[in-house]
Amino acid sequence: MRVAVFNTKSYDQQFLTNANQSYHHELVFLSPQLDRDTAKLAEGFPAVCVFINDQLDRETLSRLHQGGTELIATRSAGFNHIDLASAKELGMTVVRVPAYSPYAVAEHTIGLILTLNRKIHRAFNRVRESNFSIEGLMGFDLHGSTVGIIGTGKIGSLVAKILHGFGCKLLAYDIYQNPDCLQLGVQYLPLQELLPLSDIVTLHCPLTPDSHHLINADSIEQMKRGVMLINTSRGGLVDTNAVIQGLKSGQIGYLGLDVYEQEADLFFEDLSNVVIQDDVFQRLLTFPNVVITGHQAFFTREALTNIANTTLSNITEYEKNKSCVNQL
Repeated sequence: MRVAVFNTKSYDQQFLTNANQSYHHELVFLSPQLDRDTAKLAEGFPAVCVFINDQLDRETLSRLHQGGTELIATRSAGFNHIDLASAKELGMTVVRVPAYSPYAVAEHTIGLILTLNRKIHRAFNRVRESNFSIEGLMGFDLHGSTVGIIGTGKIGSLVAKILHGFGCKLLAYDIYQNPDCLQLGVQYLPLQELLPLSDIVTLHCPLTPDSHHLINADSIEQMKRGVMLINTSRGGLVDTNAVIQGLKSGQIGYLGLDVYEQEADLFFEDLSNVVIQDDVFQRLLTFPNVVITGHQAFFTREALTNIANTTLSNITEYEKNKSCVNQL
């Protein structure tokens, strides 16, 4: 199948090309993000392959449809960047990668927790400047700390498993109780009960209209003072302005982010020689108790291998059957 692969980085091309030796699709790699202005690049392609920062709104989908595109293959688990209702109305099929490496995201989550707690980022910079003072670098034992896990799907349950090994007390909030978590002794609570009990709150739920700004001024006020907040899920779960106020007041003592609500114009690009115009993001960077990574939690060899194989398998399955097990 002829596929226009948008938003391509060198690693995307490497892993998709390697995986394609088994699938034999015609992959055309394009560096621009897909939106209503770049959709014309897909004219004549029956399939497009996209990523989380591509913007597949109604207008973009309409232009793709007019150009002959019938399949949208997103190389991600999340799909909030795609207007599914419009895709369905236009008769377009959308497929995704439901699970690539939950271990990658779970392990990155723990990395953020440890970095913030033990202030590894600040210690690293001090030592490079021959400053070996440990004043201001005190942390706390994770053993015995209470962690509230919001969302206990594959990633959230793995975070619970790792933190169980640290000896943490584990609380969780989810519509569905994961048997693996229950077996670990995780206690499920309503969100309003979990927040004031948790020393650390970590987010692992999808972004939906109901979960948008789940972390807001009201929920922050319910949290334990000095709480550590971690988000490796989706930026829209967090009201960034409310979090900044929480940091300024001390209600939030630590913040670790791998995602950001307005990340589309920032993440995955080298902006080191330009002035970033996002004042909210720039404000976040001024806090010493904030660690931000640029949506790299998924970024392991194993994850990229699985993403490439599943994406191309989805395209092959659709080409043969006009349907796919990973269809949305």
